[in-house]
Amino acid sequence: MGSRGIINDKWSMRILWGCAIGSAIGLYMVAVERQTQNRARAMAESLRAAESQGDGDNV
Repeated sequence: MGSRGIINDKWSMRILWGCAIGSAIGLYMVAVERQTQNRARAMAESLRAAESQGDGDNV
């Protein structure tokens, strides 16, 4: 019976590590997605600013 507890502990640790690694991967993917969205937003804002400056020069 004592060895059965060790096997259960080993599997519970594997499951715990699997959940932790899965959570870390999920958080990393969310961070990358947010960084991509922020970069796209910054590019769009700089493009808008450049267009508004260009329009001001033509008038």
